[in-house]
Amino acid sequence: MVLAVSTAGGGLNGPEPRDSGHQDSVGRNTGPHIFHEPVLLSEVLQHLVVRLGGLYVDATLGEGGHASAVLRATSPGATLLGLDRDPRMLTVADRRLGEFGPRFTSVHSSYAGMIDAAGSRGIEAADGVLMDLGISSRQLESPGYGLSFQTEEPLDMRFDPASPLTAGEIVNTYSERDLTSVLRENGEEPRARQIARAIVRSRPIDNTAVLARVVSTALGPGRKRRLHPATRTFQALRITVNDELNTLREGLGAAVELLSPGGRLLVISYHSLEDRIVKNFLTRAAVNCVCPPRFPVCVCGHEPTMRIVNRRVIRPSPEEVNVNPRSRSAKMRVSERR
Repeated sequence: MVLAVSTAGGGLNGPEPRDSGHQDSVGRNTGPHIFHEPVLLSEVLQHLVVRLGGLYVDATLGEGGHASAVLRATSPGATLLGLDRDPRMLTVADRRLGEFGPRFTSVHSSYAGMIDAAGSRGIEAADGVLMDLGISSRQLESPGYGLSFQTEEPLDMRFDPASPLTAGEIVNTYSERDLTSVLRENGEEPRARQIARAIVRSRPIDNTAVLARVVSTALGPGRKRRLHPATRTFQALRITVNDELNTLREGLGAAVELLSPGGRLLVISYHSLEDRIVKNFLTRAAVNCVCPPRFPVCVCGHEPTMRIVNRRVIRPSPEEVNVNPRSRSAKMRVSERR
């Protein structure tokens, strides 16, 4: 199975996706930009080693770009389970992938819940799991999410509307100390305390546009910035609201458990927080011993469960970045179940 998951991303906006158009034989958009363009598509198909009769899981199904390509590349035999914690994305993907009939099924779930989600469909093992940790243009730009600092939206930021915590609650109720921790740990914001103090002084803050202005004012004009001043703040809030880093850790463990021997795990990350977790997890899963270096002999009893396939991260080609600028920060790591 291939599991693809979309949870994180940058802070830039792109063209509004629509629900009509044409695709080529592997699912690329051939007309106007219709769907979120899947990142590293050729590389995913190559390293996933898709085959007829395989069972794959797409753990953030998103708009179904990677899933469509896998199903087309394995026609007519392979099947795919798609997961997404965002029911709005499931609606889009289900409509797009309906042509594949019983070869495709979806479940409303985060990748942390993939074992139970797979079990609910009678699936005990997968030949491949894909976790794409990015968010789509549709999520950035559609009303109701509150993910973009370039529009005026309620401070929501939940992928799953049923989740209890919103960005508004964090912004308007967290102490300055707790806000500083959120911005520093989940946004890697070097001026976290300064921003947190400005947020507390500006309460109540009821929408994304006001929050973006508060952050920009707090940081001042400064040097010319490559990113909008509020980029890291919005990232930190989104990660906290959706508990993305803990969900990622749980999802990686679930993916390893679900994979058959020889099955591939592909993870595409977009910022250093995610990539560090993925790298450390896969490195630990691939080594024979996890004892502290000072130990003279191994006492951990650790047995490796994964084999690293690519020692160097796989990045988009210059040609892909030229066509899809949002792909420029993507890093893909590939490992194989022992």
